Amino acid sequence: MSYESNFHNLWLSLMALPVFNDNICPEDMEKMAENAIKAATFLKAISHEGRLMILCYLASGEKSVTDLEELLSVRQAAVSQQLSRLRLEGLVTPRREGKIIYYSLSDNRSKQIMEVVYDLFCRET
Repeated sequence: MSYESNFHNLWLSLMALPVFNDNICPEDMEKMAENAIKAATFLKAISHEGRLMILCYLASGEKSVTDLEELLSVRQAAVSQQLSRLRLEGLVTPRREGKIIYYSLSDNRSKQIMEVVYDLFCRET
């Protein structure tokens, strides 16, 4: 078997979803339920087109609230409302410089999701 084939098989085994059967212990089921709650909360936070667009723009780097207003063509109040929800869920981090507030992604999860969404819905085939 070639190196590429071995690497591909290893990658698939690491990326595979778990197999559910009667042998799953209660602790694993409890952990899975906790993770499902976290994932559902995350997905709810990004399930609004405005928040999704904000995350898309922030995936390329830090932006000011004014930048986001211009990119989204919406008023500051609407941008602030969506940023507030993203901040509450821990998806974006604010940074103040004088009167200007800049936002960036808090961690890599949002960028990874945006890459998948882009691949599924935006990339031309």
